[in-house]
Amino acid sequence: MQRNLCKEVSANAIVDLVTEIRLDAKTLRALAHPLRVRLLGLLRAEGPATATGLAQRLGESSGTTSWHLRQLADHSLIEQDTERGNKRERWWKAAYESTELRMEDFRDDEESAGALNAYLYEIAAGVYRRITGFLAEDWPQPWRESFVMSDQTLPLTPDELKALRTELHEVVDKYRRPERQGDEIVVAQIQAFPRKRQSE
Repeated sequence: MQRNLCKEVSANAIVDLVTEIRLDAKTLRALAHPLRVRLLGLLRAEGPATATGLAQRLGESSGTTSWHLRQLADHSLIEQDTERGNKRERWWKAAYESTELRMEDFRDDEESAGALNAYLYEIAAGVYRRITGFLAEDWPQPWRESFVMSDQTLPLTPDELKALRTELHEVVDKYRRPERQGDEIVVAQIQAFPRKRQSE
């Protein structure tokens, strides 16, 4: 799922070939619905799918997922996969491998504040679902011994936080390569944000 603030990149993307869309007010409003964020995330993570297949994955009706998929398509976030399906069954795929959201693009845009909050909260909810989903699954011991959950607090300035963000993305990109036999798809989630100090 954004460069700078959050970065969502599909597992099959190779760093030099990543296609990216930068959100503007119009595309942000299209993503200001939790189901649309989840639909786009599934198409990126797992590849092309039908409204019916996505509905089953998400516990929704196919009519609901079909309507939201059309909204995403109307904003060029997804597109029909013309190599699959037929007249009765439409397949969809993500149009881009990555979404970029820059907070400075919305600094003075009060009309987009609600859409921005809805989008960011769904991204945060997705982070929670992914880690708790992993914890609930049965993985072989090598994977259990390799995964990481870590949190640390650092005194930083805004410029230092930006530098940290950039360096962390560069580290993740260093490990991006085509999938090989024996690989599993690893989710790398990065969050770094200021915390309000408790009053004395």
